[in-house]
Amino acid sequence: MTRKIPNVLSIAGSDPSGGAGIQADLKAISANGAYAMAALTALTAQNTQGVSGIHPVPPEFVAAQIDAVFDDIAVDAVKVGMICNADIAARVADRLRARAAERIVLDPVMIAKGGAPLLEPDAVRVVRDDLLPLALLLTPNLPEAAHLLDQGVARTEAEVEAQGRALLALGPRYVLMKGGHGQGADSADCLVSVDGAIWSRAPRINTANTHGTGCSLSSGLAAQLARGISPAEAVRAAKDFVTAAIRAADRLDVGQGHGPTHHFAALWAKAGL
Repeated sequence: MTRKIPNVLSIAGSDPSGGAGIQADLKAISANGAYAMAALTALTAQNTQGVSGIHPVPPEFVAAQIDAVFDDIAVDAVKVGMICNADIAARVADRLRARAAERIVLDPVMIAKGGAPLLEPDAVRVVRDDLLPLALLLTPNLPEAAHLLDQGVARTEAEVEAQGRALLALGPRYVLMKGGHGQGADSADCLVSVDGAIWSRAPRINTANTHGTGCSLSSGLAAQLARGISPAEAVRAAKDFVTAAIRAADRLDVGQGHGPTHHFAALWAKAGL
């Protein structure tokens, strides 16, 4: 019997330029072999040069979207991205608890690539107290990890591992400390769990087209986890996917700032495109 394709729900904000947010999530989930669904938390006015406006979705309607999906569809994994404010964060946590959601990947989206804040200050506490304990896997970049812990940004591998362990103590079962904001020839990520730390590295690619890489990685991870593989294997597969998408990003001609990655590079290559 052919194995059924798993279903993944992304709960996040929208990016009309298509490079990040829900739009990137749908592409990344699909490219990683799962059926993609979406519950919107916010509309944004943004492009490759930055964010010019944010319109939060009413918290009760965010909850209604989540309930509508769970009422009808078996959800194999959930990715949580931009949740905008404390009320939305609390409602998302409430509905995920009520639905006993499994394989939750939490990407604590706080600041856009261009520097615009995407999470209101009072929401950080709700994310830390209510959402982190629900997560199978937390995926902060180095500035986000520092912000969640109210510490300085980690500079050394020892500091990265220490902050990963500190975040682990807040409830998630795994923490992936993303190294895209680090320095050096390699982009080094660190997966921290009670069993220790696993480092994964990929050559840093010289391109400005990295818009939405965090969204794409966390969504790829959710899709891989939905397929039943281990977190360590999911990290390897999702990192390989994002690396390939960045490597092919310059084939796209989208915008004048930080352009998107090429989510379907492998698929298009097979089709001769």
